Amino acid sequence: MKVILTFLLGCGVFAGSSATSAQKKTIILVRHAEKDVSETADKNDPVLTAEGVQRSQRLVEIVKKYKPGAIYSTNLKRTRSTVEPLARQRKLEIKTYDPQKQNELIDEMMKSKTKRFVVSGHSNTIPGLANALGKKELFKNLDESEYGAIWIIRINNGQVRKIEILPY
Repeated sequence: MKVILTFLLGCGVFAGSSATSAQKKTIILVRHAEKDVSETADKNDPVLTAEGVQRSQRLVEIVKKYKPGAIYSTNLKRTRSTVEPLARQRKLEIKTYDPQKQNELIDEMMKSKTKRFVVSGHSNTIPGLANALGKKELFKNLDESEYGAIWIIRINNGQVRKIEILPY
């Protein structure tokens, strides 16, 4: 059963020039897929499990209809591997961002001429990024075992108009 949560918002996102705020943007946020937590796994930078690799393939199928023009990931194997199949399919380079500097990432996306983005992050950063974009504390950090949610954030005229959460 597919569950889609939708939030309709009318809150400001970015205080920039009128040219920047007049753009329509779609920002897709995803927590990395399942990581290796076995005894032999690299504790600091684990790779994806076989299940995680399958989830990264499902991400391609779900996100391809949005035709993302830019893909961002933190600089860890699990986040990059989650979006690598999508980057290959779209023939895009994965840009690295610092999850501790979310406002810089938001500023870069909002100033960009690109209209559709995918951002891969972590259980404790992706919900916060959704909150920062919407300027409301709606989402809590994900449980360590929770991997199957995608946030689709639609921005129009500099304001978040809609947030959908899709399972994958």
